[in-house]
Amino acid sequence: MAKRQLLMLGIRASFHTIAAVLVAGVIFTAVFLSRNGLPKEYTQSHGVSDRGGDSGRECNLFEGKWVFDNESYPLYKEEDCKFMSDQLACEKFGRKDLSYKFWRWQPHTCDLPRFNGTKLLERLRNKRMVYVGDSLNRGQWVSMVCMVSSVITNPKAMYMHNNGSNLITFKSLEYNATIDFYWAPLLVESNSDDPTNHRLPDRIVRIQSIERHARHWTESDIIVFNSYLWWRMPHIKSLWGSFEKLDGIYKEVEMVRVYEMALQTLSQWLEVHVNRNLTKLFFMSMSPTHERAEEWGGKLNENCYGETSQIDKKGYTGKGSDPKMMRVLENMLDGIKSRGLNMQMINITQLSEYRKEGHPSIYRKQWEVPSKDNEIVNPNSNSDCIHWCLPGVPDVWNELLYAYIVDNHSS
Repeated sequence: MAKRQLLMLGIRASFHTIAAVLVAGVIFTAVFLSRNGLPKEYTQSHGVSDRGGDSGRECNLFEGKWVFDNESYPLYKEEDCKFMSDQLACEKFGRKDLSYKFWRWQPHTCDLPRFNGTKLLERLRNKRMVYVGDSLNRGQWVSMVCMVSSVITNPKAMYMHNNGSNLITFKSLEYNATIDFYWAPLLVESNSDDPTNHRLPDRIVRIQSIERHARHWTESDIIVFNSYLWWRMPHIKSLWGSFEKLDGIYKEVEMVRVYEMALQTLSQWLEVHVNRNLTKLFFMSMSPTHERAEEWGGKLNENCYGETSQIDKKGYTGKGSDPKMMRVLENMLDGIKSRGLNMQMINITQLSEYRKEGHPSIYRKQWEVPSKDNEIVNPNSNSDCIHWCLPGVPDVWNELLYAYIVDNHSS
C-alpha cells in the first residue's frame, strides 16, 4: 500500500513537472515571437493598408513601381500654388508634355496612404516642422507647402515669410502650424551657407561646427534633413578653426570621409540637444541626377532634355548616385539608434532613379542663359537634370514622409 502511494505521488509529481515545462515553453514561444516574429520592415507598414490582407506580411514602402493615374493626381495645380518656385514651375516656363504630373507610387505589397492636407495640419497643430538642407530639400519643402496650402480655402489664413536669411517660414494661422525651410547644404558650417551667394569655386567646411545652424531648428517637432549633392567632388577642404581668424588649420580630405565626419557632428549634436520624446527625425536619402543619357541607353553627350518617358529597367542605378555615401548615412543612423535616438531614413533614391523625365531641363526661369528668338541655345548644356518639376516626384517623397508622420500620430 505504501509503495502504491509513493508510486501515485511520483506520477503526480512527474505530471506537474511536465505541465510546468509545457507552460514555460508556451510563454517562451510567445515572448520570442513578440520580439522576433515581426518582419524587420514592420515599422514601415504602420498606417499603411496591406493589399493582401495579411497583417504579418512585410511592407516596404520604398519598393514598388510607378502607376499612371490622371484621376487622382496631381495633388494640386501648379498655377494655384502661390508659393511655387520659378525654378520648378515647368508648365509655366513652356513645358508641353505634362505626363510627369500624373504618376503615383505603388509599393509592391501595400498601398501608400493618400495625402490628406487637413490631417497633416491637425497633426502639426501648435507645432513646427522644418526641412534642413540644400535646394533639393527646398524643392520638397515647396512641394509640401503647395500640398498643404491647397486645403486652406482662406488665403488670409496662411502666409510665407522670407527676409533673405537662411530661414523661410510658411504658417497656417488656423492651426498655428509652421513648416519651415532652413538652408544648410552641407549641414555643418561652410563657405556656401549664404542662401543666394553660395556658388564658390573653393568649397570649405568647418567639419566640427554646426551650432550656428542647429540653434535654428533643434527644438522643432519634426526635422527633415538632406545633404548629398554639395558633397559630390573627390576632395573637400576642411577647416579646423574659424573663418574669421587666420590661425585655422586647412586640409584637403577625401569626400566620403568628410561626409562621414559631418554626419558624426550632426549625430553628436542631436544626441545632446534634441528632446527624444518631442522631436521626430527624418533623413532623405540621395536624390539621383540624370545628366548622362548614355547611362540609360540614350545618346552620348545628351541628358534629361527632351525625355518624356521613364526608365523601365528594374533596379536601374545611374552614376549620379553614390552607394558609399548611402552606406555612411545608414551607418550613422544605426549608430544613433543603438544609443537610443531614432532617425528614420526616407529612401527616395531607387524610386526617383526611374524618373528621368521628371526634371525641369530648360523649362524653368533662366538666369543669363544665351537664347535666340526665345529659344535656348544648346539646351543640353543648359538643362537642369538635378531638380524636379512640380507637381511631380517630390510630392511622392512627401507622401512617404506623411505615412510616417501619420503613423507616429496614430500610434
